[in-house]
Amino acid sequence: MALAKMFYIFLAIFIACGLQLIVADDKIHTVSVAFDEETARYTFHDGYLQSGRIAEAEFQDLRLTYGLTFLTVSTNESYPDHVQAYAAGLAEGYITREITRQHWNNTIAGYCDMDSPSDYCKRLHNYLELNVNGFVNQAIIAHGGTDPYWHQVELFLTQVNGFQDGHENTPTVPTFLVRPFGALMFQISGDLEDLEVALNKTESERKRIFGSGSCSALIKLLPGNKELFVSQDTWNGYNSMLRIMKRYLFGYHMLAAPGSPLIPGNEMLFSSYPGYLFSGDDFYIVGSGLVVQETTIGNSNPDLNKYIQPENTVLEGIRNQVANRLATDGASWARIFQDYNSGTYNNEWMIVDYNKFTPGQAELSKGLLTVLEQLPGMIVWDDVTPILAKQTYWASYNSPYFPKIFNASGTQALVDKYGDWFTYDNTPRAKIFRRDHVKVTDIKSMQKLMRYNDFQNDPLSKCNCTPPYSAENAISARSDLNPANGTYPFSALGHRSHGGTDCKITSLALYKQFMMEVVSGPTHDDQKPFSWSTADFADSVPHEGHPDTFDFGPVQTNW
Repeated sequence: MALAKMFYIFLAIFIACGLQLIVADDKIHTVSVAFDEETARYTFHDGYLQSGRIAEAEFQDLRLTYGLTFLTVSTNESYPDHVQAYAAGLAEGYITREITRQHWNNTIAGYCDMDSPSDYCKRLHNYLELNVNGFVNQAIIAHGGTDPYWHQVELFLTQVNGFQDGHENTPTVPTFLVRPFGALMFQISGDLEDLEVALNKTESERKRIFGSGSCSALIKLLPGNKELFVSQDTWNGYNSMLRIMKRYLFGYHMLAAPGSPLIPGNEMLFSSYPGYLFSGDDFYIVGSGLVVQETTIGNSNPDLNKYIQPENTVLEGIRNQVANRLATDGASWARIFQDYNSGTYNNEWMIVDYNKFTPGQAELSKGLLTVLEQLPGMIVWDDVTPILAKQTYWASYNSPYFPKIFNASGTQALVDKYGDWFTYDNTPRAKIFRRDHVKVTDIKSMQKLMRYNDFQNDPLSKCNCTPPYSAENAISARSDLNPANGTYPFSALGHRSHGGTDCKITSLALYKQFMMEVVSGPTHDDQKPFSWSTADFADSVPHEGHPDTFDFGPVQTNW
């Protein structure tokens, strides 16, 4: 009785303090999807189904151990592609129901209330109907049987519908017509930053904070070209920190016709989120030999918004998944991705082709590193391997590299007003990478650089602020550590729920094992760990299902 009484007293204190009791199950849970011929319905089966399995999903919740969950979804290539895609969505939606509900509540709930929609939400709904269920739908019907591009678009949207039906435990039939404000909202989270502007959402309600940095990326050659590391830190709001490391093994074909070959990128490993059927960060290891990542550069030129149209465009998350599946090298990835440019979620993409890298090679092979940048109405890409060979690293952050993109993006006006922070070469992260990339000798030192934030002591973190530095001015931001009563030239440098929320690294050695090393949560190498229980914004920032304290170490994904 005494123990029971103590438990309930503890539970009452726990709830009163606003803390969350998370029951994380570290067992591997498996669900299989089959088709019942008698009822003509898709059915769920716990565990691995020996025969008649179209798709299966394995899910492991290690939130309290690593701050991460892990998911594998695989399909049976003997079934038609659209059946595989729908079943893959069903399996993932079904097995991740609870964490998806939590992530929806943390990130999307209330964005658009269709019972009483705002004028902006009406415009967004109309845009998505015209784009996804209009132009894209018609293109699939017209070309999906003869064009691998549109076949893969169809499969992505079919998977979205499967996910929705799996989440709701209401299997129906495969279709590529989607609900604009259902599971599709997860897939367009990045696009919304630009759609909000193009569709005239009020400035005070927009998703993006002015000047907000997005992601740090580094590609580093070791001396003698003996190894090549690829790494990215996601920068995001802390409400986003429910994470799923995903591995997709899909038996998709180039076309639906019998005898069509399998797609090159039928296997993918990527960091992701509940409900996302792509990465969103984005960081992909693809079975074709490619590692693909990006950092967001944004668009500050309102004159370009005229190119954001529902006709003749495909939203960014769909395009990057199609490119991942069909590309065989950096150039083909860029050519596929540039088609039907939506002008939304404008990023700098880096495509590393490990097929073209041999440890110790005297000269780097052409096409080892391809870089692409996108704005509404334009895309520029090039093989930048000669630059990588010359300076032994390539770094990317939130400013365009290519002069044409930089000039068109409106970034020069921001440099004129706010200074070097908005430049490519002299922003704080550029200077830190230029100074410290030579310290990288192995995975451990690469991770140390990618998690680096010593903003109180590093002169490169200084700004015209009070106090005279910002935790945004680091490789892995910790804007929660900026004083709430400080003064800053623009809001992104101030105190807020935002920072580097992870670190992912791979190398040739890890790639050969189809692995990456991941650290979840804001950096705590040189700073105190982030805790919701001590954060002054905890009451206003949804974080259902999060661990309280993010003090996790690295883990290497190993399926």
